[in-house]
Amino acid sequence: MKKGFSVGLLGGSFNPAHSGHRRMSLEAMRRLKLDEVWWMVSPQNPLKPVAGMASLRARLASARAMARHPRIRVTAIEQELGTQMTVDSIAALKARYPQVRFIWLMGADNLLQFHRWAAWREISRNVPIVVMARPHYAGRSQFAPAMGWLRRFRRNNPAGWRTWHLPAITMVNLGLDPQSATAIRQNDPGWAEQVLKSDILKSDILKLQEQAD
Repeated sequence: MKKGFSVGLLGGSFNPAHSGHRRMSLEAMRRLKLDEVWWMVSPQNPLKPVAGMASLRARLASARAMARHPRIRVTAIEQELGTQMTVDSIAALKARYPQVRFIWLMGADNLLQFHRWAAWREISRNVPIVVMARPHYAGRSQFAPAMGWLRRFRRNNPAGWRTWHLPAITMVNLGLDPQSATAIRQNDPGWAEQVLKSDILKSDILKLQEQAD
């Protein structure tokens, strides 16, 4: 990756990944002029219960199936880095890829609980933050506890993020797909088994194609 390569980081459980994640990523690439968006599939979000959390393998498979774009990179890089907290993951990524300009992407629902994240002010001092509005959360997110501190650092031009002095945060109202992982789990409790079977089938087909070649 060349110097100045820009990457949007979208972290989460992806339990499972859904169309909202993809739309957020595509819009972020378009509006922020990003080279790539990395989906950081968390081994285990410390703020979410273990019960009901599908395996990392299943969540990665669902993310790969949903991403469907050459510039959306699905990763389990936090497992590789040995980090769990976002503040540590960002520090490790910046150390590993000093030539890359990272920007943190989050849904408005996550902004509501951002004050509960470990060292959230430190996160804000290390990467620009773009909040992508989701239905039912856009208005409420303006009054998120963390905004009591972050509001003074709000910026109005997302496309100019490369020139911002940190901390810096901006809001992007996209009218995003109202799809949610919670609704998917409720409507399809067996989604993890299905996506794993599909992933295994695709892998087998690729192996057969390679053998044929």
